[in-house]
Amino acid sequence: MTRQIRWAAAFCLLLTALLLVNAARIQLVQSSTYDDNPANRRQAIARYSQPRGDIYVDGRPVTGSKDTGEQLRFERTYKNGPLYAPVTGYASQVYGSTSLENAEDRLLAGTSPALAPLPLWGDLTRELQPGGQVHTTIVPEMQRAAYEGLGGKQGAVAAIEPATGKILALVSAPSYDPELLSGNSVAAARNWSRLNTAASKPMLNRAIRQTYPPGSAFKVVTAAAALDAGVITDVDAPTKSPDPYRLPGTSTSLGNEVEGCANASLRQAFTWSCNTVFARLGVEVGLGSMVGTAQRFGFNTRGLRIPSPVAASNFDSSMDQPQLALSSIGQYDTTATPLQMAMVASAVATGGDLRAPYLVDRTTDASGDTVSLTQPRSLHQTFNPGTGSLLRELMIEVVEKGTGRNAAIPGAVVGGKTGTAQHGLGNTGLPYAWFISWAQSSDSATPAVAVAVVVEDASAVRDDISGGGIAAPIARAVMEAGLARAARAEPQGSRGWPQPLEGREWPEPRSESEAGHGRPGARSRR
Repeated sequence: MTRQIRWAAAFCLLLTALLLVNAARIQLVQSSTYDDNPANRRQAIARYSQPRGDIYVDGRPVTGSKDTGEQLRFERTYKNGPLYAPVTGYASQVYGSTSLENAEDRLLAGTSPALAPLPLWGDLTRELQPGGQVHTTIVPEMQRAAYEGLGGKQGAVAAIEPATGKILALVSAPSYDPELLSGNSVAAARNWSRLNTAASKPMLNRAIRQTYPPGSAFKVVTAAAALDAGVITDVDAPTKSPDPYRLPGTSTSLGNEVEGCANASLRQAFTWSCNTVFARLGVEVGLGSMVGTAQRFGFNTRGLRIPSPVAASNFDSSMDQPQLALSSIGQYDTTATPLQMAMVASAVATGGDLRAPYLVDRTTDASGDTVSLTQPRSLHQTFNPGTGSLLRELMIEVVEKGTGRNAAIPGAVVGGKTGTAQHGLGNTGLPYAWFISWAQSSDSATPAVAVAVVVEDASAVRDDISGGGIAAPIARAVMEAGLARAARAEPQGSRGWPQPLEGREWPEPRSESEAGHGRPGARSRR
C-alpha cells in the first residue's frame, strides 16, 4: 500500500511541476502573444485608465486629457490643435498615434522603464507610472507666424536655430485638429474617413514627411560644391557659360528667366538665379563631388529622426551628364523636405557646421524631474571655412539686391535663396515656390534662425508663383519672430559676420519668377 501511495504522490508532484512549467511558459515566453491579441482589451483599458502625460511648448501644455467615464476612460485633448498638429501628431484610442505622440508614447503613457523608481521591477510588474512630460523646442510666436503666413495655402515651414539644431517652428498646411480622432465614437470614425480622403491631405506632415523638387534653392549646394572643388576660385570672374546652355550630349537647350546670364560670374548668377551657369557648374564639378557635397548637407540620409522619422531627401548618385545638369538646379530627381532645406540654410549660417535637428528639448516625469536632456551635436562639416564665408556673402546679396528682397528686415543681416521648382508631366504642374534663409541681428555675434518655406498652392495665379513673391514674406515673418526671441535672450552682443555688402550693381531682372528650370518632360518626384 505504501508503495502505491509513493507512486501517486510522485505522479501528483510531476503534474504540479508540469503545471508550474506551463504557467511560466504562458506568463514569460508567450505573454506577448496574449498581450497583443486583438481580443485582449486589458492593456487598452489599463492604458486609458489614467491621464496621458502632456506635450509642452514654451513651458505650457498644448495637450490634455478628458475623463469620459467610459471603459477607455481618458481621451486626449489638444489646445490650438491645428497649429501644433505637425509637432504633436494625434493619439487615438482606435487609430494609434503619430509624430511626438508616437515617438514618445511610452513616456507619455507611463509605461517607460525610465519613469519607474526601480526600472527592472517595473518591467516585470508592468505597473503604470503617471505619464511623463515632453518639452519641445518650439517657439510659439514663430510657430504662429509660420502658420498665419501660410494662411490658406498648401505648403510647409521649418525653422532651426543654427547654433544648436533646435527646431523652432514646424508647420504644415492645411492642418487638422488631432482631437477629432481621440475617442472611439462614430464621430471619430467619420472624421478619420473624411481627413484621409481629403484631396488636400491635411494629415500629411509636409514639413518632414513630404519631399519636393527644391528648384533654385538647391543652387546653394551647387555653389558650395563648385567652390570646394576649386572649379570656382573667384566669385566675380566670368564663368564662360553660354545662354542658352545645351545639355551635354543632347539637342535640348536650357534657358533663363532673367537677362544677363551669359558668361555671368558666380556672384551675379547666384543673385539672379541663372539656370545656365549652375547647370554647367554641376557638370564641371562632376557627379562624385556633387553627390559628396549634397550628402554632407544631409541629402540621401536614411533614418534621420527628430525624434519623429524624417523622409529622406534625394540626390541621385547615378546619373548621366544631362541629368546631373538638371539635378544641379534642383530638378530631375532631386527632392527635399522643407526641414532638409532649412538645414541647408542653417549650415551656411554657421559657416559649415551642420547641427542635427531636434524637436524635444527634454523629457521629465510627472513631478518635473528630468528623465532625458537632448544635447546638440554636429552632423557634418559641410564645406571649408573659405567657402562658408563666400556663401554667406552670396545669400546676403540675394536679399539686398536680387530675387529675395521681400525677405529684407531692417536692423538685421539676412541671407536667402529663392527657388521655383517645376514638376508634373512635361513640367505642366503649378510650380512650387521656395525660399530658404537665415537671419542675424546686426548687433549679434551669431545667427538667430534658419528658415525654409515651400508653397504648393494650386489656387494661386501661375505668374504669382515665385520664391521671392510668395514664400519670402512668410520666411521674413518667421525670422522677425526669431530675431525678437533672440533679442529677449541676448539683448546685447558684438556685431558678427556676415556684414552687408555695398557698392555692387547688377542688372535688374526681367522677371522675379524663376519658372522654367527644367527641360520639358524632366522627371521629378513630388
